[in-house]
Amino acid sequence: MRAMQLRHHAPAEEHPLEWVELPTPTPGAGEVRIRVSVCGVCHTDLHTVEGDIRPPRLPIIPGHQVVGVIDAVGPDVPSSWLGQRVGMPWLYRTCGQCEFCRRGEENLCPNAQFTGFHVDGGYAEAMIAPVDFVLPMPESIPDEQAAPLLCAGIIGYRSLRKADLQPGERLGLVGFGASAHLAIQVARHWGCEVFVFTRSGEHRRHALELGAAWVGGAEDEPPALLDRAVIFAPAGGLVPLILKKLRPGGTLAINAIYMSDIPTMPYSLIYGERTLRSVANATYQDGVEFLKLAAEIPVRSTVRLYDLEEANQALVDMKHSRFNGEAVLRVAHG
Repeated sequence: MRAMQLRHHAPAEEHPLEWVELPTPTPGAGEVRIRVSVCGVCHTDLHTVEGDIRPPRLPIIPGHQVVGVIDAVGPDVPSSWLGQRVGMPWLYRTCGQCEFCRRGEENLCPNAQFTGFHVDGGYAEAMIAPVDFVLPMPESIPDEQAAPLLCAGIIGYRSLRKADLQPGERLGLVGFGASAHLAIQVARHWGCEVFVFTRSGEHRRHALELGAAWVGGAEDEPPALLDRAVIFAPAGGLVPLILKKLRPGGTLAINAIYMSDIPTMPYSLIYGERTLRSVANATYQDGVEFLKLAAEIPVRSTVRLYDLEEANQALVDMKHSRFNGEAVLRVAHG
């Protein structure tokens, strides 16, 4: 099979992903093989490629927003799975035994494995996945639209929940890339007023098209205090800036697997029972709930399509905010 493989960390501009031919993998017990149709390109992929976060082994095939069809099953998996259209998200497998798994918080499992990080992911024509963690995909959502939902969408949905967002509240979204452009559609569906903070003029226009009530920069003063906010940009310096715009009793959630240091800040910014929390990965149930909601709304992904062999360029373009929404790699043609 053909794949884009990472053998060494380097800036995306140096095109570190290599075009390779590999044997097509065979599923083992409890596993299925997904014949990949499309795979989304995520900022976590960029952090992996550039070495901000480092997988336990190299080489590795990135990609964790995988949509495809099951074309082979392990010896103990029912043949009824063959031909099913599924998605494979960031959460690949958990231990199922630890205190977090038992509480339904498997996103915090210390033994969790993640797609395209611990195991080969979707920048390839095929990948192996544990049958218990694949997500059935709604028929109403086309492949190219579905890919961004599997990480950007799911983690954005969890971020809104962890921000304690209630219907009708005022929400701030900081950064307006792949995840935020999906989260705003959920928030608007819940009747929320949304303020968007982003430097990009193109992203500001995109936010207004999707229903933002106000757009500006993180240094700007919005017309009213926020009830809740989510930071999507991996810049710790944004935390004190956004806390200043949050009402007492409000919540600021940070949706970032990697972030620069949060600067020293006065206690007054968090006083008044404001909550500051991180968002770490997502649960399988988050995926089930969000995909159902996405089909009902319906959520529309804004995508820029690239062929699989253009994965390096997709990462560069994402890094420099050269498109709205999310890059999606076309793996299968036809």
